[in-house]
Amino acid sequence: MVRTALLCGAAAAFLPALIEAQYTQVKEYIGDSFFDDWDFYNHADDLTSGNVFFVSSSTAGKDKLAYINDAGNAIMKVDNTSSVSVGQDRNSVRINTKDHFTVGSLWVTDMLHVPFGCSVWPAFWSSAVDWPSGGEIDTFEGVNQVTMNQMALHTADGCTHSASALQTSTLINSTDCSTAANDNEGCVVTTPTTSSYGAGFAAAGGGVFVTEFATEGIAIWFFNRSEVPSVLQSNASTISVSDLGTPTANYSAATCNISTFFEPQALIFDITLCGEFAGNQAVFAETCSGVCYDDFVIGTPSNYDDAYFEVKYVRVYGVPGEDTVENAAPASARAHALAGAVLIAVVLGALLAL
Repeated sequence: MVRTALLCGAAAAFLPALIEAQYTQVKEYIGDSFFDDWDFYNHADDLTSGNVFFVSSSTAGKDKLAYINDAGNAIMKVDNTSSVSVGQDRNSVRINTKDHFTVGSLWVTDMLHVPFGCSVWPAFWSSAVDWPSGGEIDTFEGVNQVTMNQMALHTADGCTHSASALQTSTLINSTDCSTAANDNEGCVVTTPTTSSYGAGFAAAGGGVFVTEFATEGIAIWFFNRSEVPSVLQSNASTISVSDLGTPTANYSAATCNISTFFEPQALIFDITLCGEFAGNQAVFAETCSGVCYDDFVIGTPSNYDDAYFEVKYVRVYGVPGEDTVENAAPASARAHALAGAVLIAVVLGALLAL
């Protein structure tokens, strides 16, 4: 990708460069085929200790936890009709793309509604197969009744966010991206508008998130419905980030070498409940009262009437001439392959010992 540096004295290393090349669309998730190229986790939340079970594709379809609505948009939601007994978890959805996307890609996500409410912890993010060595990018995340979206990176030790980065948000929560620092808080930047999360997001008609995953840095933009630039208002075959303005958050390669800390990323939607973040009593008490699990997860199912994503589309763009899309076997297939390799090694060892 060709960029032109903006030289402004000592701060130049932290300023984003201007892209001359355009990104070209390589993948689209939309309409009736939206879910076709995603894997459903089908497992308890063993990643963040949330009080949910992420259901299979068949269960999600049968119980209307993942489906296409009459408007042609993808719905992913927490079960808001079933009673949950003490000690049980509530059903929810986590999906990840079957493909992984390389450095040199751009992800555009248009959402009309995002999950919110006490105990609710939704995210739209990405992760490499090997975590944390391959990195994680959080484009959208929130908990409980907060009013603004959080963006973050989670990496191996050595990646930081610079306060000198050219971005529109001045709300820099933390700068060390290492999973070993600050209880894996990551390097967090808050989107400085209440239309970026929760009820405010829905009232504004939703909005568009754009994530650039480039050698020169990782940048994230948020546009509420009234501010979506013209290039994102139609199914554009090409996009140049020079048409998007200054990013909301900008993680420069000057303080985080993207090629070192990041590998191809799978895109992920999930909604968990309570867990290590939303259920942390100090965090929970900031916007909610009571006890996360006792008063909400096993409480009235209607607690989760607002705990759903409504997504118009996800589009992926790549640098022309580059292989942006990598096909990756799901975790279960990788585990079976590894088990097979181990078995073969054992058998060969036994034969050689004869």
